[in-house]
Amino acid sequence: MNTSLQTIDYIIILLYFIVVGSYGYWIYKKKQKATLDTKDFFLAEGSLTWWAIGASLIASNISAEQFIGMSGDGFFVGIAVAAYEWIAAIALIIIAVYFIPIYLKNKIYTMPQFLKQRYNETVALIMAIFWLFLYIFVNLTSILYLGAVAINGLLGGEYLHILMIILAFCALIITLGGMKVIGYTDVIQVAVLIIGGLATTYFALTIVSEKFGLGRDVLAGFNALLQDSPEHFKLMLDKPAVNVATITDPLNTEIQKYVILPGIAMYFAGQWIVHLNYWGCNQYITQRALGADLTTARNGILFAGFLKLMMPIIVMLPGIAAWVLYKNGHLPEMSGGKDGAYSAILAFLPQGLKGLSIAALTAAIVASLAGKLNSISTIYTLDIHKRFFDKEATEKKMVWVGRMTVVVALLVSILFTWNDTLGIGGEGGFTFIQKYTGFISPGIFALFILGFFWKRTTGTAAIVGILTGFLMSVFFNSFAVDIFGKETLLYTAYQYEKLIDGNVQTIVEIPFLISMGWSFFFTVSLMVIVSLAGPKVNPKALDLDASMFKLKPATIALIVITLMIIGALYARFW
Repeated sequence: MNTSLQTIDYIIILLYFIVVGSYGYWIYKKKQKATLDTKDFFLAEGSLTWWAIGASLIASNISAEQFIGMSGDGFFVGIAVAAYEWIAAIALIIIAVYFIPIYLKNKIYTMPQFLKQRYNETVALIMAIFWLFLYIFVNLTSILYLGAVAINGLLGGEYLHILMIILAFCALIITLGGMKVIGYTDVIQVAVLIIGGLATTYFALTIVSEKFGLGRDVLAGFNALLQDSPEHFKLMLDKPAVNVATITDPLNTEIQKYVILPGIAMYFAGQWIVHLNYWGCNQYITQRALGADLTTARNGILFAGFLKLMMPIIVMLPGIAAWVLYKNGHLPEMSGGKDGAYSAILAFLPQGLKGLSIAALTAAIVASLAGKLNSISTIYTLDIHKRFFDKEATEKKMVWVGRMTVVVALLVSILFTWNDTLGIGGEGGFTFIQKYTGFISPGIFALFILGFFWKRTTGTAAIVGILTGFLMSVFFNSFAVDIFGKETLLYTAYQYEKLIDGNVQTIVEIPFLISMGWSFFFTVSLMVIVSLAGPKVNPKALDLDASMFKLKPATIALIVITLMIIGALYARFW
């Protein structure tokens, strides 16, 4: 195993930066009105094709938390973590069919704008602030930290802070060009991401095959994984006993796995809230489709859903390969816990391919950072600055405010990742994002789903929902066990030991996807009760008609193909 990079690796990485930078500059110069037009700068209105929208969705979604965090969970748990990708494909179908027509018909450009239009300005302002804090202190920080840690591990472990600055700078340059530059450079990012990711998986499987004496055979390597660790190829984890610590399993690893992915129970609420909120009620994602017509937006979203089907091959399978190698003594130098799995696999790769894989990882990180920064600048500029600080701001001034917002957001994220102030490394990257996003996801999704489809929902109910969703999430995560105990009709709380910063700590918690489900249930219930005290039809209710949701035959065909593939995967690995 060779952790050093060779000249060819550096050349490939440099070529990646040159190609992406040059193409982005060409797009910027070709459509330079983005410097003056806010809709073009923030939304690339009317100029992104369906394939650019789909590619941009994937490039923005697949980042360090997937390459590093999901690969780490693949190492620890196995294929069960693929639910986050395959259920996302179904969620994207729902978004394309039902959510996007509503946004486009009502000319929605930002999520706070929708909340103001459907409820009131107070709801919009509260959520704009919530989103800004979430995007900066959870998403930006985790992407930047995990990305820098991963690449640093491949460069010898001495360049963490330098890499943070380099990644931030690259994202800054792309973001300052506006959504059009982000959207079209994301096409290249996705191509690099997929090619590099598949190449990494290919060699990971051949390495397993070689170590097991089966020659250089990809299928033999995959079969070796299946035979050596069949427990890592179960989509549904069995519910463990409340305490299953043994001499061979003192840290309750079975419980730790179930807490992350609580078997079939998570499919009743938690997984759907995660995905429908993330893909359908999230400025960071929906922004790519909001500037297009309905057909283009739908096709782009469905294309992204189809691409999601292959993501576990790229981001999860190397983690399982790392587990099998580690378990059999072929990965003795692996460091950084489960989040070090992907970097450990990259260290095995030959010259040139290692550079391509690092370029793929860099592409994912930079694309995600750029997309998140654009959303931060859009929300702040259009929903806070324009509305409350400078109502007469010109188009040009708003674009410059957006650019300054990008700079400030990046500086704040660097400050909090410099010494991992938020504890991202100890929590585990992928779990950190899912868990803390889950504190506001139930309330946000309740606001949107009732606002879309129940005309009686009121602005008062929306405010109640925001507060209830957050408070219920905090309650289930921090206080429910102390008040009601570990075992109730609603949940089972689990106790386990976990190594954190070298120390063993006892943790008692309810699986966060279960907590999220109950938080959503009580939030919706309270919002319905409050809304029943109002008029039968809220004056601000949306005007929906069946024609908005009609699909073309080609669209139906793509949906059916996607669902059939998902069905086959679940039938095989249940």
